[in-house]
Parts: sequence; structure tokens; C-alpha cells
Amino acid sequence: MSIPESHYPARWWHALPDGRIQCDLCPRDCKLHEGQRGLCFVRKMEGGRMVLTTYGRSSGFCIDPIEKKPLNHFYPGSSVFSFGTAGCNLACKFCQNWDISKSRETDTMVDQALPDEIARAAEEGGCKSVAFTYNDPVIFAEYAMDVADACHARGIKTVAVTAGYMHDEARRAFYTKMDAANVDLKAFTEDFYFKLTGAHLQPVLDTLVYLKRETDVWLEITTLLIPGHNDSDAEIEAMSEWILRELGPDVPLHFSAFHPDWKMMDVPPTPAATLTRARDIALKAGLRYVYTGNVHDTTGGTTFCPSCHERLIVRDWYRIDDYKLTPDGHCPHCGSAIAGRFGGFSHPFGNRRIPVAMHRDQRP
Repeated sequence: MSIPESHYPARWWHALPDGRIQCDLCPRDCKLHEGQRGLCFVRKMEGGRMVLTTYGRSSGFCIDPIEKKPLNHFYPGSSVFSFGTAGCNLACKFCQNWDISKSRETDTMVDQALPDEIARAAEEGGCKSVAFTYNDPVIFAEYAMDVADACHARGIKTVAVTAGYMHDEARRAFYTKMDAANVDLKAFTEDFYFKLTGAHLQPVLDTLVYLKRETDVWLEITTLLIPGHNDSDAEIEAMSEWILRELGPDVPLHFSAFHPDWKMMDVPPTPAATLTRARDIALKAGLRYVYTGNVHDTTGGTTFCPSCHERLIVRDWYRIDDYKLTPDGHCPHCGSAIAGRFGGFSHPFGNRRIPVAMHRDQRP
């Protein structure tokens, strides 16, 4: 049974002279008639104003390892309470969560929870953080921000897993509530963004620069390498050099493997050798923390000290097999500081997934 739509008053819109309203959340600038929805599907003109239809509604809740987001330098080994809603403000032809992000059906929303209920469930589950993920939290920003406030009141951190496609005013408000973000830098060409995501590259770069230069949000970047589309040496080198120049050498970069999905079933999976090649290019460009993902690759998953090259956090996929960092995030061999957010480490959560039912069992 699906959860009824919400009619929560949304932010970031203005009225137009012709009776429509314009959404100011993201660069799509959707202009809506009464009853019409934006491309994201969850923001709607209703009664002459904009409403968010997914406040308090979710496609599911789950406790994951933080490494799954992926975040390798944000309290490694900890667990994160993950949830998403439905819809998306991009139109990626390769979407790996298309059943949620491309949903136009209300029955995708199978559970519900108010902000403090989520924070309490995360606390009771022993989670260090709550992640807004599965679909992009940008489109349910009002809900995510209220959840973040409830989490911070209980000492729980917040994580945004996002494509970073936002206007500046909304971006500034949203990230005041976030402690960490993994931003999908889907490619490094405008052609890719326009043809394969229906969006543009520059707003994403603007978000990355803003996060690094103007906030204390811990930032990591993920790029899904798609054979023949964004995996050339030249593009990977250009992207790595931009990250080094604009963001610095300490922002972790994750190269993850594509598998055929949604509207790109004819493209083969990413070979592991492609991920290794990309990692080598990025390291050669001067980035200090570069990882491979969606594959078993101990070397590509390990955090090395950039000074003495000691293996400090040895990973296989989401599992931590060895951990040598000091509690304050230093290499025990040479004393070098490792970029990130760290704390005491005992037993890692590991490669587990624990579904959480909030109110599903209470509905008729």
C-alpha cells in the first residue's frame, strides 16, 4: 500500500506574471501551471504555490556501512542510516537506481517517518550518521533539512549523496545542514552532461567549489566510468587536474564501475582495468586519495599515507580488513595528518545491509 502524497509548503520559487510559478531550486527552472509537476515529479504547483509531495514519505530505510555512500574518510567503519524518496532532477540514461529516481508512481513510496522519528531510529540503531541517498536529496531539500536538524539535536551527523545540481541560494541553505557530501561528478564534458543526463556541467562544478572553499562540509567525489563515454585518458586527466587546481589534493576521488542499466543496456560493464588506469592517472596528476569502487580491489580500496605510503586503512569493497590510523587521524608511522573526519575505531560495521521498517507494519 502506498503512502499518500504530502502537501508541504516548498521553498525556492516565485510567481510569474502569466499565473504560473517558477521553481528556483535547481538550474532546470521549471515553470509550472496549476496542478503541474516539475521534471523531478515531486515538486508541484498547488493552490497557486509550490508544494513538496514527498515530505515524510520514503522509498525505504536501511542501515549501511558508510563506505557504501561512498565515503572513505568520514568516520570509516561506522554505520549510516540511509533513506531516499522518489524522483530526480536529472535524467541520466545510465541511472543505477532508476526504479526510485525515475519513479512516476506513488506506490514507490512504501514507508513514512517524520524527522525526529528518523533521528531516533538512527540513534537506536547505533548509527554515526544519516544519509540522504538512493535518489537526490536536492529535490526533497525541505524534508532533508528538517531531518538534519533532528539528527544534530541527537548528536548524529548528516550526509548528502547528490549530483550537486542546485542554484546558489538553495545550495547555501541546504549545506548549512550537512556534515558530509559525496557529489557525483558524472563526467568532465558538457556534451556528456547534456546528452546523457539532460543537465549541464558548470552548476556541478560550482557546487564542488562552493563546498570546498566556503563550507566545512567534508567532501568526496564519485565518477561512474562508462565505457566509451567518459573513460578516456584525456578526460580523466583533465578532470583530475581541475580537482587538484580548484579543490586541492586532499579531496578523495572514487572511480566506480558501470553496469548496464535503464536506457544504456547496450553498453558493456566497466572493466576493472579501466578503474585501475583512471586511479593511476589521478594519482599521477597529484591527487592523494583515489579509490576504485564496485569491484574487489584491495589496492584501489586502501587508504595510503601520502607521505610514507604506509597502508593505513585496508578495504575490500565495503569491508575494512586493517585499520592503523590514530584516533585523531594521523599516520602512526610518520605522523602525517590524513585528510578527513576520524574518531575512535573499534569494530567496523562491515559489509552488511539492515533494512528498517518504520511504519509499514502499522498500515492496513
